[in-house]
Amino acid sequence: MTKTIYLCGRTLIYLWASPWSAVGLIVGLAGLATGGGCRRRGPILEFWGGWVTGGLAKVPGVAGASAMTLGHVVLGLDQATLDGARQHELVHVRQYERWGPLFVPAYLTCSLVLWTQGRAGYWDNPFECEAYQTATGPDSGLV
Repeated sequence: MTKTIYLCGRTLIYLWASPWSAVGLIVGLAGLATGGGCRRRGPILEFWGGWVTGGLAKVPGVAGASAMTLGHVVLGLDQATLDGARQHELVHVRQYERWGPLFVPAYLTCSLVLWTQGRAGYWDNPFECEAYQTATGPDSGLV
C-alpha cells in the first residue's frame, strides 16, 4: 500500500511538471535528430549536442547557457557540461515539481522585477540562488 501511494504521488508530480517536460522533450528530440545525444539520469532525461548546443548559445539574458532545465528534461552543451551542472539542474527539476506549469512564468517574473530594480536577473533570481546554494556532490539526490 505504501509503495502504491508513493507511485501515485510521483505520477502526480510528473504530470504537474509535464507541460515543460514536453517542451524540453521536443527540443531534446530536435537535438537528437541533428546529431546530439541523450541519456537518463535518475528522474531526468539529459540531451546534448546538435541543435541543443546552438539553441543554448542563444539563450537571452545570460549570454548563452551551458545547461537548462525544462521540467524533467535537462539540455546541455555536452556530456561533460551536464556532469558538472547536474546537481544545480536537479534543484531546478525539484522546483518544477513544486511549481509545475507556473515555474517558467514565476522565474521570468522574478528576473524581470530584479532587472527593473537594477539587479542581476539571473544571479539574484531566487530560483538560481536556491540552486547554487543547494547543489552538492555528484549525483546526490538522483533516484
